[in-house]
Amino acid sequence: MQISVESTGTLGRRLTVAVPADRVEHAFTKRLHRLSRQVKVPGFRPGKTPIKVIEARYGEQVLHEVAGEIIESTFREAIGQQGLKPVTGPVIERKSFARGEEFAYTAEFEVFPEIPKPDLRGEVVERPTCSIASEDIGRSIESLRQQHVIWQPVQREAKDGDRLVIDFKGTIDGQTFEGGEAEGYQLILGPGGSMVEGFEAGLAGVKVGEQRTLNLEFSKQHPKPELAGRPVAFEINVREVAESQLPDVNEDFVRQFGVDDGKVETLRERVRTNLEREMKQRLRTLLRTRVLEALVAANKFELPQSLLKAEIDYVRRLHHAFRGQQAPAATETAEESAAYERTARSRLMRSLILAEVIRVNEIKASPESVRARITELSQEYQSPEEFVRACYANRRRMEEIETAIVDEQAIEHLLQTAEVNEKPITFQELLHLVSAPAQ
Repeated sequence: MQISVESTGTLGRRLTVAVPADRVEHAFTKRLHRLSRQVKVPGFRPGKTPIKVIEARYGEQVLHEVAGEIIESTFREAIGQQGLKPVTGPVIERKSFARGEEFAYTAEFEVFPEIPKPDLRGEVVERPTCSIASEDIGRSIESLRQQHVIWQPVQREAKDGDRLVIDFKGTIDGQTFEGGEAEGYQLILGPGGSMVEGFEAGLAGVKVGEQRTLNLEFSKQHPKPELAGRPVAFEINVREVAESQLPDVNEDFVRQFGVDDGKVETLRERVRTNLEREMKQRLRTLLRTRVLEALVAANKFELPQSLLKAEIDYVRRLHHAFRGQQAPAATETAEESAAYERTARSRLMRSLILAEVIRVNEIKASPESVRARITELSQEYQSPEEFVRACYANRRRMEEIETAIVDEQAIEHLLQTAEVNEKPITFQELLHLVSAPAQ
């Protein structure tokens, strides 16, 4: 078999493969004989049909199938001999193919880029450190109080922070629309409401039993095209105005959170445990981000265009899903396109570099590390033993956990090659820096 490779760009390759005629003939004859044992031809007993008859009936079909088999097997053989790592499947162009002749084809594809620096030697990485303070526990307990607020009906005018119970009916050009009416609807007065802009503000100062009409307009960016930018009138009846009262942190309050002894100190210890778990997760996320940022800054290489295009499409879909849109808009601005590409480039570079670090250093998740991680995660559930059993029974979940562990081990390996400076930060600063903990 003859193989030649030429570059069609930094990462593009064109592979030309020529398969000797005797190899083609051997594959063709072998497949004919196999077919002769499977097909039934009138006038012949099963398995006794002459090869010439089989060839006359199925020769073209067999030749086509053999071509596909030869391409698949010789392509793998060729890239193995040449040390090529294709990013995606190749685009194949066949040459003429006939019995008794050499079979040649070309395969065009992109290869993975060489990572110039799969370590952090000579680089400085700041490792954040953190601890849970008494004030952090107090804030969490205050948040629990806010979540269990008691609403007391009042007869005064409504103000920001009050809860209203209302009936409303919205119409556009005198016609109701889907989702435009409700009874016993609850909303909290104040900025950042979830209704049409101006809805909450238009209810400031209302009293129980009052009726109001609000003439508003839907946002031009409304996810439902039939409502976007349309004027709408709401007829509103106020059924209740209530003000909030925070519960006292006493035995009754504490028992709501499964603290059987009803002691505030027991609740504080549980809160501390939960905060420390969250702190560790967020610290992992922040450290990972800083390590990968240092890696990206230390490496310059071209990205495979096929992977970049797929990543841009993924980022675009993710963005629109986050905004509650089922599909990307038909048109997007140049600024939006540029933002999608920047995000995709960053994600792809990080992924490719980290994959190379894992490959070069043969990093794997040991059974012990997997068990430790599952045990750690199980502490967030009421039945840890049941969670552990469910994890081991779910192959996909196990793969996710193993991937996370390998990722963390790769980060730790990279830190060993860098100059690491520790910097203490408060838990509140950590919350600001990392919006959500890694799992």
